[in-house]
Amino acid sequence: MLAIRFHGRGGQGAKTASRIVGTAAFLEGFVAQDSPIYGAERRGAPMAAFTRIAKEPIRERGLIAHPDVVVVADASLVGDPAAKVLEGVDATTVLFVNSPMSAEQFGAQVSVVGHLTTLNLTEIALQRLGKRGAISALLGAVAGRLVGLRQASIHEAVARELAELGLAASVIEQNQLAATYCYEAVPVIVLQPHAHQTVPVALRTPEYESPTRGTAGITVGPNSAIRSVAGWRTFRPLLRLDLCNGCWLCFANCPEGAITIKPDGRPAIYYPHCKGCLDCVEVCPTDALTVEQETAATNK
Repeated sequence: MLAIRFHGRGGQGAKTASRIVGTAAFLEGFVAQDSPIYGAERRGAPMAAFTRIAKEPIRERGLIAHPDVVVVADASLVGDPAAKVLEGVDATTVLFVNSPMSAEQFGAQVSVVGHLTTLNLTEIALQRLGKRGAISALLGAVAGRLVGLRQASIHEAVARELAELGLAASVIEQNQLAATYCYEAVPVIVLQPHAHQTVPVALRTPEYESPTRGTAGITVGPNSAIRSVAGWRTFRPLLRLDLCNGCWLCFANCPEGAITIKPDGRPAIYYPHCKGCLDCVEVCPTDALTVEQETAATNK
């Protein structure tokens, strides 16, 4: 059995990528299993997805503790202790990271024991698809290449999974072309599958508090009033006051309360509470809000 673990942020397409790989494997006659885990997190929050591929029925369920392949949609997650990207990675694990740096450059900054390879999927998506964060098909193509699936299977799986999301045929075709480019750009690495075993887990009976104590308060830690979510962003909104008409739609639609109204009636963005969901950009009627890719220098 081959076990693939995807790490991404909500909205980047790691869940769909895991489905693309599972569908491609199924088309080639394998038994496939894919499942995500993201709890109550929202767009921008770390999440993971798991895909297992085998020739025999898969008895194992749940998280993948010792992956054969790890696919990372956002390089900033590698250093995030909460994401646990490198957990269970050993010398035989293949690690792919979406990064503008080469594998040598990235490896010099982050200690990785497995086989490391990188490719700038974000830039490829911007150039070929014209969309930020639209990398689900590209992640699926990379993962499929690393586990030895055929390009034709990935091509068909991308079409099936993106069609289920309601994307237009022209958009699906663009994703297929970009996925083909990424598939061919990733080097072939010979895998050494782990011996996977089901680990028994002790069950715990949850304890519940009364509604008066169990209801969250906005000023109670670790809620957004005192907890910065700036690290969730991969893109940030930028406000051009010369184009703002003061309609306050951005203020009304911000789910984190990160946009305030100044005494002159114009909005202002408080970035420590901005998670980068970009709802404000979508509702702005005058295009006063634009988008900038997040960098380490601006991530605050």
